[in-house]
Amino acid sequence: MSQNKITAVLGPTNTGKTYLAIETMLSFDSGMIGFPLRLLAREVYDKIIKKISIDKVALITGEEKIIPTNAKYFLCTVESMPINKYLDFVGIDEIQMCADHERGHIFTDRLLNLRGEKLTMFMGSSTIKSIVNKLGEDTEFINRDRLSKLSYVGHKKISRINRKTAIIAFSTEEVYAIAELVRRQKGGAAIVMGSLSPKTRNAQVELYQSGDVDFLVATDAIGMGINMDLENVFFSNLKKFDGKKLRRLNLSEIGQIAGRAGRYLSDGSFGITGDCKEMNEEEVNLLENHKFEEIKIIFWRNSHLNFNNALCLIKSLEEKPNKYWMRKIHECEDEKVLKYFLKDMNSHNIKNNKETLELLWECCQIPDFVKKTYGNHLEVVSKVFSFLNGNEAKITSEFMRLQLMKLDKLEGNVDSLSNRIANVRTWSYVSNKINWVENQNYWIEKTKLLEDRLSDRLHEELTKTFIDKRASVLARGLKQDMDFKTEIMEDDKVIIDEQFIGKLKGLKFEMDLKVGALETDIKSLKKAARQTVGPELQKRIQAIVDTGLIEIKDDFKIYWNNFPIAKLEPGKDYLNPEFFLIVDDILENNDKQKLSEFLDKWIKEKINIILKSLIDLKNLKESNSSIKALAYQLYENNGVIKRDQVSSYLKKLGQDERKILRDLGVKFGRYHVFLFRLLKPEAVSLRILLWKNFQQKYFNLIPPTFGLNFLEDKKAKNKNFMLLCGFESFNEYFVRIDILERLFVQIINANPDKDKEIKLVPEMLNLLGCSKENFTKLIIKMNYKTYEKDNEIYFKYNPTKKINKVFKKIDSSNSPFKILKGLNFSK
Repeated sequence: MSQNKITAVLGPTNTGKTYLAIETMLSFDSGMIGFPLRLLAREVYDKIIKKISIDKVALITGEEKIIPTNAKYFLCTVESMPINKYLDFVGIDEIQMCADHERGHIFTDRLLNLRGEKLTMFMGSSTIKSIVNKLGEDTEFINRDRLSKLSYVGHKKISRINRKTAIIAFSTEEVYAIAELVRRQKGGAAIVMGSLSPKTRNAQVELYQSGDVDFLVATDAIGMGINMDLENVFFSNLKKFDGKKLRRLNLSEIGQIAGRAGRYLSDGSFGITGDCKEMNEEEVNLLENHKFEEIKIIFWRNSHLNFNNALCLIKSLEEKPNKYWMRKIHECEDEKVLKYFLKDMNSHNIKNNKETLELLWECCQIPDFVKKTYGNHLEVVSKVFSFLNGNEAKITSEFMRLQLMKLDKLEGNVDSLSNRIANVRTWSYVSNKINWVENQNYWIEKTKLLEDRLSDRLHEELTKTFIDKRASVLARGLKQDMDFKTEIMEDDKVIIDEQFIGKLKGLKFEMDLKVGALETDIKSLKKAARQTVGPELQKRIQAIVDTGLIEIKDDFKIYWNNFPIAKLEPGKDYLNPEFFLIVDDILENNDKQKLSEFLDKWIKEKINIILKSLIDLKNLKESNSSIKALAYQLYENNGVIKRDQVSSYLKKLGQDERKILRDLGVKFGRYHVFLFRLLKPEAVSLRILLWKNFQQKYFNLIPPTFGLNFLEDKKAKNKNFMLLCGFESFNEYFVRIDILERLFVQIINANPDKDKEIKLVPEMLNLLGCSKENFTKLIIKMNYKTYEKDNEIYFKYNPTKKINKVFKKIDSSNSPFKILKGLNFSK
């Protein structure tokens, strides 16, 4: 390359322009490159110090200055380039930024006034070519063609966008909203915004580059030379706020960003997503071929200011350019701040002289990193100026300490951390200005450390907020058909590639679903889990079949290891319930079948053993119709029936017929005919469970505590239910039916002559387990009258005469005593 005074290396993105500039600069003894972003300057600085001695390389940005004494190469932001150095090489990157509405005048100033002693290089878009030509200097143009193809792929939903994609938004709110959507649908995204500190941004980019996440959500900051392994760029919007108004991006800006897709020799694609409006065919054609409208106007502001007095200063700032292809930039932030202070010079102690005005102008250059509160920015500038304009002419360490103390907090969300970092950047900028603060090196170090700590914390918070690490690991692994390292821990937690994805609860895999989990997440988790969870569930079924260690509980569910594996439902009768399995759909049909068959057999065996007397009654092969009729009635009433309901059958039964039924466990009592074995706790529990399951009601009815023979309950109990539990009711009093029969035995034994009074003895109270007072009330309800004699209680049978509705003569043969006399209580 011949050493012309100016070389303009122009072309689209991904043409190696910046790489060429770095190599060219290092071929000279000294040089400097100005970059549009602090991030980019830092990135190039980090690359160069790996190649050459660190003490020869300087980094100069507003907030970071590393300037070794013998520095030969300077990497700077365009704003921070030292203009008084004599260096062999000077390069300006993204020179088309001369046309930027906010910062264009800085780039224009460097284009017009900054030169290398041997070579000046401008790198950027071909759109600036005619402007560079207008400089009228000896310029060599090197046109670079893109190394790979860029194609438009139209509109895609975020859920359908492929990996290795950047989604572009133009406000912090938009970036966060899209990142949240990507987290839910794709597992997560890294975030790149110009406002991020280099440390946070690098950590986020590293997340993407390492493959931990497949997506980036970024602002247009990504368009400025930040190189990443991107295959696709999707725009969620084509409008941005440029400091004055919301405007549509021009094609070259779209091209600059879209061009980040496909690095080096890999092809890339760009498209639109969300509510972004379609691009027309002509625009697409121009973008794919990198043909953009040439820049006709660049922004300018007078850089030779007159500080003699305030009026001269304002006048020189408002000077207009003398070239038709330059336009005075709209009032910039620093001008606005300056005019605010000059409006009331006295109250701000501003002397109308060169020295003070130069100082004030320098203070007005402090960037407004926070942006949200303009008043706050004016206050910062005012404070800094009042210190520098005071007797000490320096900002005190105490003031700096107080400012940083307010910001030295690591708690909070993404917004509050970002806001704190922006404030720290302000004080970092102030600390880096020569001779502005006491103990400068200390505060440079202090602000850097605090920014780094907050940046690490912000990175953590961004990662936690916008990356579902588990979902992204799975999504990536499934796409690449990887074998996952899946473990089932002792506490039944399922871990895939060190990510907790759920728990095994019995034979069901319960996924740990985040709020807003989508169908795609669920499918991914299931697919990943199937590899290990499936075999584990098979093992568990085998263990159930081998050990039979299962139980049925009051909620009608069959449990294994405290987890439900099946639930009863009504069958053709209450002794033949159906059931359905509570198992994961990961299980194959043959495994489900194996479990079903085992459970069916287990339930039948349980009923046959515990309710044997009821089953035997049902299966009774007997030709005698009275026996069959009574057996049927008993079976239908779950083994307990009131005597008066079957009196007609009982009359027809002789002692031989009764013996057949007694051998099956039937007792003929004063009040009831019942199967006594069914009153055991285990049998009562099972009968109640099966009865409720068959009826599909009475779920809230609870049997009395086992061991109670007597209870008082004024609430109206379901009498049929209590009978099922083995309790006869006498209004609010309930007595277990087998105990009732034993009470009658005691009464008969105490009164063999039948008409005498019976003394209440402690054995009667002990049998029922009730108080003397309750016994007295109960016995009255059983048609006895009571009286007291010699401090003892006596009672005597006193039947009430019932008037038969059809006025039939009352049959005295049905008296309780006649019945009791004929009963056999041997069993």
